[in-house]
Amino acid sequence: MFGPQVPSVTPDQVGSAAFLLDVREPDEWVAGHAPGAHHLPMMEVPARMAEVPADGEVVVICRAGGRSGQVVAYLMNNGWDNVRNLDGGMQSWAAHGRDMVSEDGQPARVL
Repeated sequence: MFGPQVPSVTPDQVGSAAFLLDVREPDEWVAGHAPGAHHLPMMEVPARMAEVPADGEVVVICRAGGRSGQVVAYLMNNGWDNVRNLDGGMQSWAAHGRDMVSEDGQPARVL
């Protein structure tokens, strides 16, 4: 989707040590996200970049991969070389049967 300049990984390639950065909106996060993921809405990334690790694998996630791809490109342009876009986003994560949790007591789902 973004070409070779934005590296991506599939849900099956995300290891347990990866820092998962979910850049979706709060309602999307509440409905369902990967366990252990860190929530940082896309529009807050410029002001909160210090929260994104500069070492270790960072996998950026949104619903389908568009917003997270933009965040990966932005971070790379600002010196991060350890960021990857989750190909297909949370829709792909769920389709691959990866664990999800919700914050509202309802079954986890992707909005």
